[in-house]
Order: sequence, then C-alpha cells, then structure tokens
Amino acid sequence: MFKVTISALLAALGLGLTAGAARAGDMPDVQTIVNKANVVAYYQGNDGKATVQMVITSKQGQTRERLFNIVRKDVRDGGDQKYFVYFQRPADVRRMSYMVHKHADVGKDDDRWLYMPALDLVKRIAAGDKRTSFVGSDFLYEDVSGRSLDEDTHELVETTEASYVVKNTPKKPETVEFSYYNVSIDRKNFVPMKMEFYDKEGKLYRTIESKKVEEIQGFPTVTVSLVHDLKSGSKTEMTFSKVKYDIGIGEIFEERYLRKPPQEVTR
Repeated sequence: MFKVTISALLAALGLGLTAGAARAGDMPDVQTIVNKANVVAYYQGNDGKATVQMVITSKQGQTRERLFNIVRKDVRDGGDQKYFVYFQRPADVRRMSYMVHKHADVGKDDDRWLYMPALDLVKRIAAGDKRTSFVGSDFLYEDVSGRSLDEDTHELVETTEASYVVKNTPKKPETVEFSYYNVSIDRKNFVPMKMEFYDKEGKLYRTIESKKVEEIQGFPTVTVSLVHDLKSGSKTEMTFSKVKYDIGIGEIFEERYLRKPPQEVTR
C-alpha cells in the first residue's frame, strides 16, 4: 500500500498490488516494468493500513521519533487513491492529521490537507509544496502517496541478474529540484529496492532504500525503508508494523474527519 515513493514511501510507505514475478529470461519493456513496480509500491489490495515508527537522525547523531497510523483506499486500481495519516506521538504532533486525495491524471494536482491541533487549523497544502519535508523528516509529502508515472520519461539503463535499473527524467524539469532519478527494481517481485536522486548538476544527493521486505497476506511488502539526504547528512528510517490489506475501509477521507478522525485511523 504505502510505499518508498516513495515514495517511496513508497515502496517507502510500501503497501501496493503484487504484479507477479518475472520468469528467468523474461525481458519486459520499460513501461511494463515501471507499471508493475508502481502497482507493487502503492496498490496492494483494495485498501490497507499500517502503524509506522519514524526515526529521524541528524548528521550529529541526534534523533527524533514519530509514530503514526496510515490508511489507504483505492478509488481505482492503478489510478486515484485516498490516504489518511494520524499521528500518535510525540506530544508536539499528537492528534495531527494529514490527508491526500491522489489523482493519477498528470493534469490534475493532488489534494492535500494538514490538521494542526495546536492551532485547531486545517491547512491546504499547495501543489508546489509536495516536494517539501513531511513533518520534519527526510521524506517528502510526494513520497507518501507517490509520483505519477506520466510526469517522467522512463529508460531502462541496466539489467542485472537481480534488478532492472530505470532512469526517470521529469517532463517538466522546472517543477522539481532533481534532474533525474534511478530506480533499482527487483526482477522477481518488482519491488523498488533503491531510488537515487541527482541534482541539476548531476550529483547524487538523495537516496531511498527498501531495507526489509516481507510477504504479508501474499503481497511483498516493504517493512523497513530508509531515506538519506546526502547534502545535510540526515537520514530517516520508517518501520511498518500491524500491516493489513483488504480490511474494508469506509468513506473516512473527508476534511471534516481531520479534526476528529474515526477509529479506523486512530486504532
């Protein structure tokens, strides 16, 4: 379902639909590869839920933690989705909620809202802020729900015994801070195992890795994800527990629920 975009969070928030294993000798085209990897990273089951422990570590070794629940529901398999995130701790973020209405159509921006209980304020997150820090971590807002495949051109640049390596170049480079990013995709189950982002000068500055993959309800699921900001030296690790798919999430993805989330999210 969630996954490290990746995003990440894809695979980082890595709960998505299994697309089937690649048989030895198979050589799918690049569009087939990225389509399958996107499904594995973000579309497992019709819906899903997990508890996420996030540990943010600075260059100096100082750590901060976040604990939250994340719930996902597909509007259309491989298409639009809805996400709801509810923070449990620490105290400064407790009861904070984040919601996304993801639109697969590249011509339509995702809708994002953030509820800040200290101010009792629901804030609409602008489309231009989607590649900013998610609650002070090294993950970005866009990593939580993923990036539309149609926003990039895709090129298969390497095939190893274990992985497909796909280079992704933005069609509108002025809208993002990177020039391109490479994704290493497991050939057996199409789980995105590593993403490498390169800046406008072509220098590697950010990575997202799937550190642990487990099979849950028959779906390959990323249960530990790590993002590393090579410029600041900070890193963020997310560990997923209590992962469940196809639990029958109701229609909870409405702005009015941000202040008082239902039990499907809080428990």
